[in-house]
Amino acid sequence: MSADNSKKSNNIMYLATGNSFWSLAFSFRLGFRTVRCIVQETCVLIWTLRQPQFLPKPDAELWAKTTDGYFSKWDFPNCIGSIDGKNIPLTKPPNCGSLFYNYKGFFSILLLAEADAYWRLLVVDIGSYGSCSDDGIFSAICLGKHLSEGSLDIPAAKKIYGTELVTPHVFVADVMDYAPVAEA
Repeated sequence: MSADNSKKSNNIMYLATGNSFWSLAFSFRLGFRTVRCIVQETCVLIWTLRQPQFLPKPDAELWAKTTDGYFSKWDFPNCIGSIDGKNIPLTKPPNCGSLFYNYKGFFSILLLAEADAYWRLLVVDIGSYGSCSDDGIFSAICLGKHLSEGSLDIPAAKKIYGTELVTPHVFVADVMDYAPVAEA
């Protein structure tokens, strides 16, 4: 097996099965650190090449499409996305104390995402401590920071179809205690 094929196989096996680096090192007759470097380099490369295509930075055009989707599918005017978090279970990392221990009683990292009306992810943040809440994370991630700065290119308030009522664009979320959005 060539070195390139070994790297590809190693990374595919890791992403598909979640096997430990030690298990993959043994299976592919590679060192632990070599396996770790291969997986990290490959994941960075995948993100660098695919992120602009599958998770581009939201702009006015994306917000308009999302707003249209929410109105046509759900009859929800001026909605630019749904936001929620998900605790992803993990084995307790060594020496972490209670950082990854969540209110549900297990160790986890948090996935926080915004989706459009058709459940397609628009923005993701992965890897925050499980002990953090959705709203605590939201204010720290890029989306939350840009929202509070007013730099997201969100469309101006507009009339709700069929009425004279002018309302701002909104996100749908479960209970989040978050500061108001900066005025554009």
